[in-house]
Amino acid sequence: MSDIVNKLWGFCHTLRHDGVDYGDYIEQLTYLLFLKMADERAVELPKDYDWSSLKNKSGTDLTDHYGDILRKLRKEPGLLGDIFAQSMPRFNNPVNLKRLITLIDEVDWIELDVDVKGEAFEGLLEKAASEGKKGAGQYFTPRKLIQSIVRVMKPDPRTHPEFSICDPACGSGGFLVSAYEWLMDESNKGASIERKDWARIKQKTYYGQELVPRPRRLSLMNLYLHGLEPKIYLGDTIYEPNRGEYYDCILTNPPFGTKGANQAPERDDFTIETSNKQLNFVQHVVNILKPGGRAAMVLPDNVLFESKAAEVFKHLMEDCNLHTILRLPRGTFTPYSQGVKANVIFFQKGPATENVWIFDARSNVEGVTKKDRPLTEKHFSEFEQCYGADPTGQSKRKDLGESGRFRKFHISEIKEREYKLDKR
Repeated sequence: MSDIVNKLWGFCHTLRHDGVDYGDYIEQLTYLLFLKMADERAVELPKDYDWSSLKNKSGTDLTDHYGDILRKLRKEPGLLGDIFAQSMPRFNNPVNLKRLITLIDEVDWIELDVDVKGEAFEGLLEKAASEGKKGAGQYFTPRKLIQSIVRVMKPDPRTHPEFSICDPACGSGGFLVSAYEWLMDESNKGASIERKDWARIKQKTYYGQELVPRPRRLSLMNLYLHGLEPKIYLGDTIYEPNRGEYYDCILTNPPFGTKGANQAPERDDFTIETSNKQLNFVQHVVNILKPGGRAAMVLPDNVLFESKAAEVFKHLMEDCNLHTILRLPRGTFTPYSQGVKANVIFFQKGPATENVWIFDARSNVEGVTKKDRPLTEKHFSEFEQCYGADPTGQSKRKDLGESGRFRKFHISEIKEREYKLDKR
């Protein structure tokens, strides 16, 4: 994948001389990758407006036809039209477009990683960030972390006929794609999906929201290429009113930082008034969970000790069972948010909190680096074993003592600490 990203990035420099900037290039690339992967997966597109019709043309016929394809697809009904909404061709030189098509056509994308387009997009955004442009940290959660969260949360839509999964800060759709891949793995192990459930799973199970159009487009593309028809809203999750939709399982990593959060949202359903984005995401997730629903959220350390954090977590623990906190290894978000220390909180709506179990995957663990010490499954294997098989955190657990990584804290202890959820 790194070789492919380097090739694509190298071509980006060529296009800069043709007036195509980083953002436009990445966006055009997503359109072309979608057409190529749709062709490989035999996804049906309007006749003569697909990859095979594009790759055989050259010169002005090529640029004209590429523009025609985008115009045609953005007028299509349903999800396809949503994916290509407002799409515009940005290539002035047909030679450059032909070269990029050739580069893409040389790769059998379907044979690579399941979220390969997301990974290519991530790699390009990382390089754009290194050039001083807008970084990728707001869009991506490390894949190994996502997969670990999904394994313990078991987002299984076969549980009941209205089971729904949501990521209210979905970026490029990593959590939703991984949740579907987990389901496919489970069905391949013998717990097959009944035919009557397929339509529901494909059309009424996967939901999300994203503030920025480009990652939302990528999320729609990724899920569409997996045969799904998700509902991904475009808009501000925190500042828009609650739309009255509720979910069984929420998996999310709200964007780090405080940019844009200069005032408290006017939400009737928020008990605590704060301008802190992550604390408002906590309130939002609690509110959109169905009774008995479960959630996993990534939160930076500083959010747990922010001025309003005690009030928000007191409310959370009264309405939900905040049963588990995972302290992530240092450098988990390298290279995007390198210095950020973060956690994952796991809770179930309904029963109040009695005990909070904290797993420390940070102390006496070397920090993660991109090349020498990358994030791997091993970073989370002990945590998954301690978490147990019950996705609501009710498996039998053992406190490993002060020298161990897994500790239990009774609600009375947390109250004494004024709901400050540190590891001591």
